[in-house]
Amino acid sequence: MIRFTPVFLALATSTAMAASDDMQGMDHSQMDHGQMQSMDEGQMQPAAPSESRTPIPPLTDADRAAVYVDPAGHHVHDNTLNSFFLADKLEWQDADDGSTLAWDLSGWVGGDIDRLWLRSEGERTNGVTEDAEIQALWGHAISPWWDVVSGVRQDFKPGAPQTWATFGVQGMALYNFEAQATAFIGEGGQSAVRLEGDYDILLTNQLILQPTVELNAYGKNDPQRGIGAGLSNTEAGLRLRYEIRREFSPYLGVTWNRTYGNSADYANDEGEDRSETRLVLGIRMWF
Repeated sequence: MIRFTPVFLALATSTAMAASDDMQGMDHSQMDHGQMQSMDEGQMQPAAPSESRTPIPPLTDADRAAVYVDPAGHHVHDNTLNSFFLADKLEWQDADDGSTLAWDLSGWVGGDIDRLWLRSEGERTNGVTEDAEIQALWGHAISPWWDVVSGVRQDFKPGAPQTWATFGVQGMALYNFEAQATAFIGEGGQSAVRLEGDYDILLTNQLILQPTVELNAYGKNDPQRGIGAGLSNTEAGLRLRYEIRREFSPYLGVTWNRTYGNSADYANDEGEDRSETRLVLGIRMWF
C-alpha cells in the first residue's frame, strides 16, 4: 500500500488550488477558437490553413490563347470527311429453283450532317441475275438518330432497266430498332413504297440474333416486271451471327418470302410459288 506523507498532500493540494484560480481568472470571450478544432484523443488540433502554401497563379489571356492555338490548324469535328461501308447481307440461299447469291450493301461518305449514301441489293440464281438495283442518295441529319434522304434508284433487273426518283427517312427508333421508309416515283408514272427494319438481340457479347423484315408496295400493275398493284411482296428473316470481330461476322439463318395479289398471280404464271422458305449462310462485315 502507498502511503502519502502530510508534506506531499499539502503540496498537491496547493498546486491544484493555484491551477483552479488560473482557470477562473481567464476571460474565455477573448479566446481565439478559430485556432482550435475538435479534441482528438485529448489533444488540440490546429485549424486547416485557409490558403495553399503554393498558390495557383491566376489564368491569363496568354494561357487561354496557348490552349487553342494549333500550329497545324485547328479542325472542327463536323467539318472532317469520314466514310463507312456495310455488307449487311452477303449470303448463299437454298432456293427452290437452285442456289442463290443475295446481297444487301450500303455505305456513305461525308460529315456529321450531310452525307452521300450508296445502297445496292439483289439476287443471282444459278448464275443469272434476277433482281439488281443501286441507289445514290444525299442524306441530311435532322436529329442525332434520323436522316432524310433523296436521290435516284436504278433498277437493272427484272425486265428492262428503270430509273426512280427516291425520297425517304432512315434511322434508329426506340430500343435500337433500325428502320428505313422510302418512296419511289418511276418512269411512266409508276410509284412504290418500301419499309425495312431490323433489330439486334444480344444473346452474348459475340452471339447476336437479328430478325429482319421488308415490305414492298406499288401504285399500279407492271406485268413486264411481275409487279402487281398494292402490297406486292414481303420478306421476313432470322439470322444468328457470331462476331469473330465486330467488323467480321459469319452467320446462318432462315428467310420466308411471300407475294400477294397480282404479283402472286404473275409468279404462278412463271411457275413460281406464292411463298418460299430458304436456308441462308453468309458473312456480315463493315469497315
